[in-house]
Amino acid sequence: MKVILLEDIKGVGKKDEVINSSDGYARNYLFPKKLAVEASKENMAKLQAKQESRQFRKDQEKEEAMKIASKLKEITVTIKVKAGENGKIFGGVTAKEIAENLNKEHKIVVDKKKIMLKETIKTLGVYPVEIKLYEGVIGNVKVKIVEE
Repeated sequence: MKVILLEDIKGVGKKDEVINSSDGYARNYLFPKKLAVEASKENMAKLQAKQESRQFRKDQEKEEAMKIASKLKEITVTIKVKAGENGKIFGGVTAKEIAENLNKEHKIVVDKKKIMLKETIKTLGVYPVEIKLYEGVIGNVKVKIVEE
């Protein structure tokens, strides 16, 4: 019997997956616990519509991320910090500070966890920083660290 899983089931399959199961397993376990529905024409049409909707939403999010990536290429984020001699910064500039300044200066909201900073910036200067905006879309922004 073909069934459409409504939830992830360990060892059986993932949500929205069409699987073959024995009649007894489907009727006595999957259906009563609302873990699956029979793969009828109506249910298959609903599943198809759901998958198309999900794909459309993903495409829109990726397109939006690409727009942001193109904006980021032209942006330089300036962060003012206190520095000592030889351009050494007191403390360091972290991904959180970069995200806050990007939002404050350019109204672009980016999660600090998406900013790919190998280590905190500890000297004055201009640094290229990568931001993972979406699966397969990476934006580059210049971060300029200047003394107050």
